[in-house]
Parts: sequence; structure tokens; C-alpha cells
Amino acid sequence: MARNGRNHPSPLRRTLAGLVAAALLLPACGSSDEDEAPTGQAAAPAASEFPAPEGRTLEELAAEEGTESTLVASPSSSVFEPGENRFGFGVFTVEREPVADAEVAIYAARPGKPARGPFPAAAESLAVDAPYQSVSTASDPDAPDTLYAANVDLPGDGEWRLLALFRDGDSYTYSALPSAVVGMGGGVPREGEKAPVIHTQTAEDVGGDLTKIDTRQPPSTQHEADFADVVGKEPVVLLFATPALCQSRVCGPVVDIAEQVKSERDDEAVFILQEIYEDNNFDKGVRPQVAEYKLPSEPWLFVVDENGKISTAIEGAFSEGELNAALDEVVG
Repeated sequence: MARNGRNHPSPLRRTLAGLVAAALLLPACGSSDEDEAPTGQAAAPAASEFPAPEGRTLEELAAEEGTESTLVASPSSSVFEPGENRFGFGVFTVEREPVADAEVAIYAARPGKPARGPFPAAAESLAVDAPYQSVSTASDPDAPDTLYAANVDLPGDGEWRLLALFRDGDSYTYSALPSAVVGMGGGVPREGEKAPVIHTQTAEDVGGDLTKIDTRQPPSTQHEADFADVVGKEPVVLLFATPALCQSRVCGPVVDIAEQVKSERDDEAVFILQEIYEDNNFDKGVRPQVAEYKLPSEPWLFVVDENGKISTAIEGAFSEGELNAALDEVVG
């Protein structure tokens, strides 16, 4: 991902490369009673199905409750703030095959301190109905169809170490994840703040040639309004993504999801897709709109209420259920 004109790998790419070598997970199987989903409409395992920390550190919890695992967990979240955070991640084999049926919970702790958790993760589908699946997504063999999301409470700035614990019947396996550094968001707009006002190009601005402002094949329908003209007047779904140039491989699926939700709720909010790179060329750096939002990765979703305030901000992939839930908060 490029930022402020300087190209550098996205956090998701850096994380995946490190985890392939260092963090392994075993997929869970079977079924369980399900808690209310922490995000969207997907179901999460019950917290009671995972061991309570009982004052133990992450190292003690892993050593006493499980064995090291054989798959990879790849976080899609890199920006954390004090309090509850949506923590998104994928689960893969060492050969990078996605795992869609794991039962997993996240634990967090200060270095050497007692762990917090468990925070069960819901498996969120990235699938859409056939009419809304783009050529971009269908032709990408690395495009995932599942993500995991947990609401993880990180009460304070600084480093929080993370552990994924996977349930397989009556046994558990564990994998250490990269630390979350809270309070180092770098200025990315936060929930509850006013959305920075930016001009987004419309179909009219490019003479109807949407390929100039949309790398999806076919281009999306999310270029009907300039964000600056509608923010503060009606709800807006502002999605920063680049289906053809996405380093995280999830831009295509989330733009498809936004297209499907737009088809069902177009009268409730304005949907706007903002491409990432200048002239859709990675080597030219990011567009000024991306620099204004100080985004360190892609994609990013901002759902903005009619007063111009950010109601939901999601880094990385999200499901149809999550987008609908975010919309419900601003159009009710």
C-alpha cells in the first residue's frame, strides 16, 4: 500500500508473510451452541466453550490448555484504539488455502500480565449472489470467501499481545498473533468523529468512462455522487478499495458486497467507491482522498450518518451482514 506518495507493503501483506513462518492454527470441527453474533449477522461460538484465563498469562494459557497448531491466522486489522475493537482475520493452511469452519476465540494481554478473554470470533461470509459477483473477484483464485471477526476489548494504549485459541471437540490448539499496538492509528478518522470532507469523482467528471475511477470489472455503480455534496445531508457508505490492485485480496469481494447491499438499500444511503491509486497506477502513489484519510491499508469502510459523523469504520474485509448492521445504525 502506498501512503503519502511512498509505496510500502500493506499491513495485511506484511502480517501474512510473518505468520506463515511463525504462527500456525488447527481448524476446528463440529458444532456448538452459539452466542449472539458480535458483528453483522454471522454466528459466533459461545464464550463458555473456551477456557477462562483465571489470572493466567497468554503463555500459561497456551501451555496448559492446548498444543501448537498447524494452520495460519492472518489479521486484517492494524489500527486499534482503547476500548472495544473489531479484530478481523483470516484462517489459512500453510498452502494458503482458506479455512471456513473454525471455532476460535481471541485472548489479549499486556506483556507478562494476566490475559483477557475469551473473545469469540464469528465466521463472516464474503459471498454475494451471482449477479453481483464481479469478473475481478471470480477470476481471482486468491480471493477469500470467509473472514473471522471478534470484538476484542483493549483498555489502554500500548502493546497488547494476542493469542488465538481454536476448539476441536474437547481439545484446543493455539497460535500467537502479531501484537496489537493501541493508540497508533496515525490519524485515521475514528467512529464518532466528523468525516473529513473530500471530493470524489463521479461518472460525469470522467465523461462516463468509469474505468478511470474504478478498477472493478465491470465498474461498480457507486459513482453517482460527490461525497462533498452529500455528506452531512444524508447517510453515506464511503468505501476505499481497489479491486484490481488490492494487496490484501479482499477489495473485490467487499466492493461486490457493497454493490449487492446498494441494490437493496439504494434509497436509504448514498454509496461511494473511492479508488486507492492515482490514475489506477500503483507506482504513482495514493490518490489525495486516501492521503486525506491517512489510510495505512486497504480496503476501508466508513458509514457516515446524516450529520456527517462516522458511525462505523472497518479496516479490511467485511460481510453483507456487517454492512447491513452498520447501515441500520444510521437509517433507523
